[in-house]
Amino acid sequence: MRQLSSTLLSAQKEGARVPYVKLEAKNKIAGVVRYDWTRLYSGAEDDYFHAVTMPGDGSLIRVRVTPPSDSRKLYRQRVTSPGPGSDFSQWLYTNQYNVVIVATCSLGAEVSIFWINSSRKIYQLESTDYGLSWDSPQFLGYTPTTAIYGIAAAYKPNRNIALFFADQSTLYVMKRTNGSWGSRVAWDKSSGDLSGVATVYHGDWNLILTGKDSSGNYKLWSLIYGDGGEVAAETWSELKEIASAPSDGDFEYHRAFLDEPDVYRAFYVEKFTGSQPYNRPFWSHSIPEANYLDNLWHEPVPFDLSSEYGLAIAHHGNYCWLSSPSGVWRASKAEQSLDLSDDVLSLKQETSPTGGRLIAELRNDDGRYASPGQGGLKALEIGSQLDFSPGYATATGNEVSPGQTFILDGYEHTSSGGKASLVLHCSDGWSLIQNWRARHQFRWNKDASEMNAKQILEFVLSRVGLRLEVKSQSSVITSFYPDFTVHPDNQGRAVVTRLLSFVPDVLYIEGNRGYIINPLATDSTDYSYGLSHPIFEGSYKKGAQAINRVQVEGYDPIGEVAIVVDSFAWGEIDRLYDRLLQLEDRNIDTAAKAQERGEAYLREEEIESSGGIISIPVNCGQQLYDVVAITDSRAGLEAGRRRVLGLTLIYNPAKANYEHHLLLGAV
Repeated sequence: MRQLSSTLLSAQKEGARVPYVKLEAKNKIAGVVRYDWTRLYSGAEDDYFHAVTMPGDGSLIRVRVTPPSDSRKLYRQRVTSPGPGSDFSQWLYTNQYNVVIVATCSLGAEVSIFWINSSRKIYQLESTDYGLSWDSPQFLGYTPTTAIYGIAAAYKPNRNIALFFADQSTLYVMKRTNGSWGSRVAWDKSSGDLSGVATVYHGDWNLILTGKDSSGNYKLWSLIYGDGGEVAAETWSELKEIASAPSDGDFEYHRAFLDEPDVYRAFYVEKFTGSQPYNRPFWSHSIPEANYLDNLWHEPVPFDLSSEYGLAIAHHGNYCWLSSPSGVWRASKAEQSLDLSDDVLSLKQETSPTGGRLIAELRNDDGRYASPGQGGLKALEIGSQLDFSPGYATATGNEVSPGQTFILDGYEHTSSGGKASLVLHCSDGWSLIQNWRARHQFRWNKDASEMNAKQILEFVLSRVGLRLEVKSQSSVITSFYPDFTVHPDNQGRAVVTRLLSFVPDVLYIEGNRGYIINPLATDSTDYSYGLSHPIFEGSYKKGAQAINRVQVEGYDPIGEVAIVVDSFAWGEIDRLYDRLLQLEDRNIDTAAKAQERGEAYLREEEIESSGGIISIPVNCGQQLYDVVAITDSRAGLEAGRRRVLGLTLIYNPAKANYEHHLLLGAV
């Protein structure tokens, strides 16, 4: 149950209750600001290697290399106070040519440009006044070859720098410490040729990498070069896969860029070599509050551009910027919010274990909502996030219970008898899961224990932008490492359902999070109804279990024998004889695992065998799977314990209606 203040808790139990609901629209998707990119510059520059950074004064520093046909010349650009009226067409030639690749980074007033030339020489060009003036190029060392297709650098807050470059199949790092550059150091990984690298410093040097694995499959990875944050200093984390394409397919990944304007935001190029070839930038962002090491990224999304060398990303102040040699884009980072609370005519919220919906009717008699998504209603458009918070007027003012979010799926304008309204149709995070389909194949635990069931579930939820949290969990969900494959075009709900079938835990979605609960018969009571919090009406049902015997078959690969274990609900069998469910899973390799699986199925059946519904004044903190105690003398219940399996909230002030209907099951 969501925690309520003492005044709100008291108000919802009073005889004379004054309802209050808060409804806000925001320019977010799953809690992350949706960037609306505007192109400010369209030039004729050739698409080739390039980079961008923004020092502390907010100027835009762009660098680019011309193609081999123009001697691979290095140009730089500084635009002061960039905006819609700025000139992004003026470039300054640096008198450097035969440049293989380029990168740039900045910290405060310092700006550095790095490049490698056709003689394998590594250079740094540095400015200490925001890019107004530059020192002479500094020679840093040599690369093993000129086959460099990825380079990136980032400052640490103390002005140390790490420079990364991908030479064929090896990623190297060079560090500047206290003003002195060290020698290049190779990573400790094995891969095929690498094609892109990007980095941001945040406790460690966090990286995005494109290339091939040792089997020739194309990959997009996350990686950390440690500085004592999440990873020990001067050590490498494991390569963690974000996207994958088989070696014999038509897809490749190249040209990575990375920034952290709010969450981590990565850009890379997907190259398709099939019948209608393309080079298209894709972008992704990390999940809010997730550690970089967790590798939790939203499913990559295509960007409307054709480019072989991708889009570099930087930010300053209220804006984030994208750059290519011939283009500049800008998007606001600011959260936009529109308070709809005073205009709500009616509202209905429905919550179940597999989905939630919200329908809200807003007054529109004066045409105030005539043009959603435009002008002052920009935050109210299809895809926007709606935050719903039920509450009451209390002794300290209007109070609510926040934390519930929905996605605006659509709206309709209605008019009848002199009345006009806007009806919003919204769904919760389950719709994100429902609408997600896997783009690539992922497989875990084929040959070794890589990720347990909880970690796989966390990874899948992150693909739609949801973060996984634990309210309670079984030992099974963290100890079971199934050989689990997500195939291309697998639908999200089916994947999640299959994962949850392995464990006794349940999942509910609220806000921009998925919550794991292991429902136990011994769970403590979260709230009570019937005494201080009245019950308008109720019905309480006890039924038979649809399944009372589960036979699980697995396989012991060491003993090379089948494992067959039965689990029984003997009281149910004594009354109804056995109702059998048989299932087979080669992931189950011990009798204990078979027993756990069977007990999990019987536990689910036990919860669903009892039912009922109560109507009550709205409980602002009520959540799915809470345990409630019900005292209803009319039905012979004295602190009878039930589990909440569904909620419907009705708000209709014109009819003085503000109540909850709770669907109940056994504890």
